[in-house]
Amino acid sequence: MQEIKQTLLYIAVILSALPAASQTLSLDSCRALALSNNRQLAIGRVKKDVAMNIRKSARTKYLPRITALGGYELMSKEVSLLNDGQKTFLNNFGTTMSNSVGGMVQNLLGPYIANGAISPAFAQKLMQDLQSMGIETKGNSVGAAITEAFRTDTRQMFAGSVMLTQPIYMGGAIRALNKMADIQEQLAANGLQQQTHETVYEIDNVYWLVVSLRHKQELAKQFNKLVTQLHGDVLKMVREGVATTADGLKVAVKVNESEIALTQAENGVALAKMLLCQQCGLPLDSNITLADENSGNIALVDERTIDTKTAIENRTETKILENTIDMSKQATNLVRAAFLPQVMLTGGYMVSNPNVYNGFEKRFSGVWNVGVIFRVPVWNWFEGTYKVRASKAATTMAEYELAEAKEKIELQINQQKFKLSEANKRLAMAEKNIDSAEENLRCATLGFKEGVISSTDVIGAQTAWYQAKSQKIDAEIDVRMSQLSLQKAQGMLE
Repeated sequence: MQEIKQTLLYIAVILSALPAASQTLSLDSCRALALSNNRQLAIGRVKKDVAMNIRKSARTKYLPRITALGGYELMSKEVSLLNDGQKTFLNNFGTTMSNSVGGMVQNLLGPYIANGAISPAFAQKLMQDLQSMGIETKGNSVGAAITEAFRTDTRQMFAGSVMLTQPIYMGGAIRALNKMADIQEQLAANGLQQQTHETVYEIDNVYWLVVSLRHKQELAKQFNKLVTQLHGDVLKMVREGVATTADGLKVAVKVNESEIALTQAENGVALAKMLLCQQCGLPLDSNITLADENSGNIALVDERTIDTKTAIENRTETKILENTIDMSKQATNLVRAAFLPQVMLTGGYMVSNPNVYNGFEKRFSGVWNVGVIFRVPVWNWFEGTYKVRASKAATTMAEYELAEAKEKIELQINQQKFKLSEANKRLAMAEKNIDSAEENLRCATLGFKEGVISSTDVIGAQTAWYQAKSQKIDAEIDVRMSQLSLQKAQGMLE
């Protein structure tokens, strides 16, 4: 079936590229052209593509996420592990040690110098020897080296990380999001199908409008031919003196009326074809001919029908409301998930320069890390309960709307069945009326030729015949439209 539609669409597009040539369009080709050129359908197809990509995007929520970060930071001060007092002490460590050692030596030698065991000169020589050893200089140097070793030099910081996050349990939020994405795609598809049905219904209406007007145009030509012929006969009778001028004027008025009716029918056909071309995406001045313009029987019998339950299920309105209910249920699950525990697995690699893994070394170095994150809501003053109740109430409202819609659809289907039955009865009566009108016209014409019936009676018979024919065309189109409306009500338009 899909291949057939594509073939028809291809043929219709080829035909639309030839506006200058006369085109014979069938109902199927008009449908194909309308479906390919309708902008609302194009928007619906784009919406369907959007929903499909959103669904694919939702599937990625199950997969791990990998993010990379990098940065540079310049600071006015560096991180210091030593305070100012500690730095001063270490920088003057040699001087402090030298003074301490000198004081200790003087305290030790003082009694011996006082007892005369050691001469002052020897003690002074010993102090000079200690100073010559460079305790102060070396101690200060060692202290300064220690102070420098404790520098972090963190005024310029370079850092980077690669982080992997894998959801383990998110309270059902990811599952709900994916189901909502699936439903949204179905909703877009059902919306596109509904717009397709509307487009088919509209193009069918215009198509059969053109056909009915074309048949009425042919009927107007036939009627004009009849009254013109009668007018000629009456004029001959007036010249021969067997009819009055008033008789001729009456017929002349009817001729004028028939010409006006013919002009109106021609204009109606032209305007209706322009509307059809506009809906098919063809230039308004395209020279088109419809396949059913010259068909003898417009009201073909269409016995396709299905039971009411299946018809209700076929309706896109029902499907859309069911999608709405499913969407509302998943929205409830999503609200509930926000108040349930969540677990995520994390892992990554971090680098920095300077790094803290080897004494603030001025080179890049990093570390691997793996962890588990738990999030457990403890108390929220029943916020989650209230939100879940509100979401469930929205689902209940959608269910009520679906039940009401099903009742209305069932009523609509029954109404269309009654209308189709009435249309068929009107058509049967119109066909009987035509038989009577044709017989009446035949008798009136014969009586006029025999001279026993006046021209006024012939005009009346012709007018009755014209009205009966016109009513039959209206009844045939009414049957067609009733069949179309019933198919639309049953969701059978394709």
